[in-house]
Amino acid sequence: MAFSSLEPVQFCEQKRLESLAGMIGRTPLLAVHLRWKGERRVIHAKAEHYNLTGSIKDRMALNILRCGYATGALKPGDMIVEATSGNAGIAMAALGRALCHPVRIYMPDWMSEERKCLLRSLGAELCLVSREEGGFLGAIAATEALAEARDDVFLPRQFANCENCNAHEATTGPEILSQLASIERRPDGFVAGVGTGGTVMGVGRALREANPAVKVHPLEPAESPTLSTGYKTGAHRIQGVSDDFIPAIVQLDELDEVIAASDGDAIIMAQKLASELGLAVGISSGANLIGALAVQDQLGSKSTVATIFCDDNKKYLSTDLAREEPVKPGYIAPEVELIGFETIACAPAPAAMVT
Repeated sequence: MAFSSLEPVQFCEQKRLESLAGMIGRTPLLAVHLRWKGERRVIHAKAEHYNLTGSIKDRMALNILRCGYATGALKPGDMIVEATSGNAGIAMAALGRALCHPVRIYMPDWMSEERKCLLRSLGAELCLVSREEGGFLGAIAATEALAEARDDVFLPRQFANCENCNAHEATTGPEILSQLASIERRPDGFVAGVGTGGTVMGVGRALREANPAVKVHPLEPAESPTLSTGYKTGAHRIQGVSDDFIPAIVQLDELDEVIAASDGDAIIMAQKLASELGLAVGISSGANLIGALAVQDQLGSKSTVATIFCDDNKKYLSTDLAREEPVKPGYIAPEVELIGFETIACAPAPAAMVT
């Protein structure tokens, strides 16, 4: 519907949400063709860098804010305050400002400069937290303290909010199922890196509803096996996954074994995806492709394994992603020959998903 310049338009929260929803989700599924261990293979990956702010976190942010309005927890004029490693904060900043809310983001100070610049450019107030100030846990504590002190603060609480998982159970998972069904496939396995865990939990529930036998694997950096050990250990370079703790929404008893990927291997794989296929994705996407190949090894080289390309590479150009990465023993990325990819479009969303 076109509006003339003479027609007054009331941009209420519902109208703004509908407009935002039109720019989030329904992303392409990529069938990535490659050769590894002497065999032709295909891994299916959701191209989540096609979302509004360039990452999968837009799905979670939209659902949490929508539910906040529905329950009355989020009111016009409230300040949206979140602790984040970057992508979730960027999503909350963009959506929050589009909905006319002030936004304050607490973020560990070792995240990429691009993340910091993007948050500021989107009108968010950025508060950086050092390791000495508690790092990620300190950032979360700061948001909770602010909410205690003021009555106009809305906390998305992405690490504990079940609406994070629900966003992916309602959208990402069904999209994967529908797109695979359109080429007469169904998933045998799914793997995704764990930041909040919302993706692997929500997508996993949707896939298991359709196929109880599907294997659903969380992924973590080999250098920081937080999920495997139950506590924070080591340091790694895959920003957005394996933070300082296991998030409350992660239920490991609902998932299959944890898959590990080395951060250096993930960097090389992400570099190859960009330079050889033109898929400019972030480091965690490289890790997810490595993890998907490991799962496919377990299930059989012809099995259908899906994963996520979480975001683009633009937030990492000041990091090691833009530098030559030394190859170490055990890396698989140098041995993978990337051949090409096909795009599987997503069907238009039903009306119920955008209202």
